[in-house]
Amino acid sequence: MNTREKEFLTLIDTHKGIIHKITKMYMNNMEDQEDLFQEIVGQLWKAFDSFKGNSKFSTWMYRVALNTAIVFLKKEKRKVGTTDDMPENIAQEHDDTGEKELQLKLFYAAVQKLDKIERAIIFYHLENYSHRETGENLGITEGNVRVKLNRAKNKIKELIQKQGYEF
Repeated sequence: MNTREKEFLTLIDTHKGIIHKITKMYMNNMEDQEDLFQEIVGQLWKAFDSFKGNSKFSTWMYRVALNTAIVFLKKEKRKVGTTDDMPENIAQEHDDTGEKELQLKLFYAAVQKLDKIERAIIFYHLENYSHRETGENLGITEGNVRVKLNRAKNKIKELIQKQGYEF
């Protein structure tokens, strides 16, 4: 294994959480998430020589991963919706042991219903990017990021509450 391959694998290992978040935001089931993960890593490797270090690796990685997810969805003609095994009324199935897992499942199911800009803004928010950095990465104003982030948060909350989960 050459030095470039080692560098790539180290960077992927360091930032694989980004890829996992994107796969959960765009795919419903584990098998599709794994397929998308592999597709993203493949695209990152193909594009790795184009990374010049003008931005943080994680920023570049996110852009490639997001574009790959969008193309993957179109190519596979998949429709993003709630998972088939999502209960109609979550409130009846509350269980303290799986509370965190339930919250994550509901969150990702709701995020999948957002448009691509809203998903991107939520992702950047989860990664602790500032409104300015998010705006620069998406090509929108800082003020627009604030507005879209608040609207996306409200949509997520409404979608989760429609599933019967109360905050």
